[in-house]
Amino acid sequence: MPVPWFLLSLALGRSPVVLSLERLVGPQDATHCSPGLSCHLWDSDILCLPGDIVPAPGPVLAPTHLQTELVLRCQKETDCDLCLRVAVHLAVHGHWEEPEDEKKFGGAADSGVEEPRNASLQAQVVLSFQAYPTARCVLLEVQVPAALVQFGQSVGSVVYDCFEAALGSEVRIWSYTQPRYEKELNHTQQLPALPWLNVSADGDNVHLVLNVSEEQHFGLSLYWNQVQGPPKPRWHKNLTGPQIITLNHTDLVPCLCIQVWPLEPDSVRTNICPFREDPRAHRNLWQAARLRLLTLQSWLLDAPCSLPAEAALCWRALGGDPCQPLVPPLSWENVTVDVNSSEKLQLQECLWADSLGPLKDDVLLLETRGPQDNRSLCALEPSGCTSLPSRASTRAARLGEYLLQDLQSGQCLQLWDDDLGALWACPMDKYIHKRWALVWLACLLFAAALSLILLLKKDHAKGWLRLLKQDVRSGAAARGRAALLLYSADDSGFERLVGALASALCQLPLRVAVDLWSRRELSAQGPVAWFHAQRRQTLQEGGVVVLLFSPGAVALCSEWLQDGVSGPGAHGPHDAFRASLSCVLPDFLQGRAPGSYVGACFDRLLHPDAVPALFRTVPVFTLPSQLPDFLGALQQPRAPRSGRLQERAEQVSRALQPALDCYFHPPGTPAPGRGVGPGAGDGT
Repeated sequence: MPVPWFLLSLALGRSPVVLSLERLVGPQDATHCSPGLSCHLWDSDILCLPGDIVPAPGPVLAPTHLQTELVLRCQKETDCDLCLRVAVHLAVHGHWEEPEDEKKFGGAADSGVEEPRNASLQAQVVLSFQAYPTARCVLLEVQVPAALVQFGQSVGSVVYDCFEAALGSEVRIWSYTQPRYEKELNHTQQLPALPWLNVSADGDNVHLVLNVSEEQHFGLSLYWNQVQGPPKPRWHKNLTGPQIITLNHTDLVPCLCIQVWPLEPDSVRTNICPFREDPRAHRNLWQAARLRLLTLQSWLLDAPCSLPAEAALCWRALGGDPCQPLVPPLSWENVTVDVNSSEKLQLQECLWADSLGPLKDDVLLLETRGPQDNRSLCALEPSGCTSLPSRASTRAARLGEYLLQDLQSGQCLQLWDDDLGALWACPMDKYIHKRWALVWLACLLFAAALSLILLLKKDHAKGWLRLLKQDVRSGAAARGRAALLLYSADDSGFERLVGALASALCQLPLRVAVDLWSRRELSAQGPVAWFHAQRRQTLQEGGVVVLLFSPGAVALCSEWLQDGVSGPGAHGPHDAFRASLSCVLPDFLQGRAPGSYVGACFDRLLHPDAVPALFRTVPVFTLPSQLPDFLGALQQPRAPRSGRLQERAEQVSRALQPALDCYFHPPGTPAPGRGVGPGAGDGT
């Protein structure tokens, strides 16, 4: 809809320069070019697909500069639209490759080779326009005669008339060739706005003042303007003028724009973005920005507007010290905890807090990789990165031998890995506990010696010593070894069978963890975070992870190994076990599983040969036929083989038998586990 001339006069101002804007008559677009060039405008718009940059086959025409000019496109003498004329300046880039025989003999070997150099150059130049909510691309064909082909020299320009845009809008223009030999040119043009839309401040609030006539119906929209992708609408309402709209200062961000238009068919929409340089808007933008961990090595910065920033990986010791850079640094393209803009720290987050829990007193080991597979390790400390092993007097140096042993045995968690190096988190709490344990042991020994001297004088000394010995033994037995039980919930009957096995194992000196008993924590933390935390705690305490295989578990393991399918995207009863595979598989692939993992399956449900070969690198027991060996594998690695092992196996078997009978022989129905999945037994 053409804009009345008096509105254009208000927007552009009454001056000889403005009133002398060139007027174009008619709705058709057109093109013209410099003398000597020939040009042609395609009849219809094209798709805006720049494509990838390709090598130039020789001399080519390339856009070097964009120049814009405001003109008027008028339907009538006083009804005109503001239009943007664009001039694309072109130059010859590239050169002909000399033939091999010409290079060798220093002259032209064949007169026919000179023909292409005397030919004219042609190019298809694309102009892309974007002004919310309109976007379009046009194609200009340009031909330069051979006489004007000068390598590296400008050959003239081609002019496009013209791109219509609303008053107050921001027009972004790109220019490139098809095919694209160089990076596209870009230019931004801000068109003048109508005076009846302005912004004023009142303390912490911002007022949008719309001085339109009474009973004039118009639409008002607030949106976030995006550098890439479509704008994001935030608020829209149809109003009657005049109006004053109040915005809270916390809603301001640099890309917040306002669009106003009369509620008439084909009306022109006015756009302004008044908060680009507002300091409050920039502060709000950083307060709303959030770092989010997608995978172990990829992250996403969520923010309302596009942010020019640098990201870097850093580390912080327990105690609140400033986050310190990694020395030597690791590649930071995919993971970060610091975001800086204009050389100022704007955002700092620990991306692994959800999966690792609160900040711990761990030691970060930095592995650097050099040429010829040379590797070195150092421990990050406030004083710097201490090489391991080292004779220094720092804490990491004193514990260097133990840290290296933990790293080799799989006790450390890998946080980062790339071609330059890797980053590991090794727990320190057990060494602190050992130090305090020695102090307490010394105190206990002193107290025991003193008590012994006193008690030896009494008649009941021997009886007291026997009671003390029994208490120590019962306390050690009650503590037991930690065992994490992982399984696939094939059906409700199998879950009851797993619960019966876990309950039977709890009667032994074992501390069993299974998701059946931690559904609330599992729902709150999510399957991946819960299993990651349980696995880490179990292995740190010297415990064992039990993989209970079933047909469903075997199918999920095979799917992971063949397709690398990720668990969080799936839905169904196997989500928990699928999530645990993301924590378990790296230990098997890197050879850290032996000694920390055991496998098991039920006799009549699955044959051990059906378990994927990768998981058979650890012992796989059938239950209940191999219960004694299974319970022996669950004991502490250095614990002596107890003579009561057979008795305990019979105890677990008796507790497990009712659940087995109920699962394989439910009343009036066939056994549910028969013939299901790879390697299922025949039920006999």
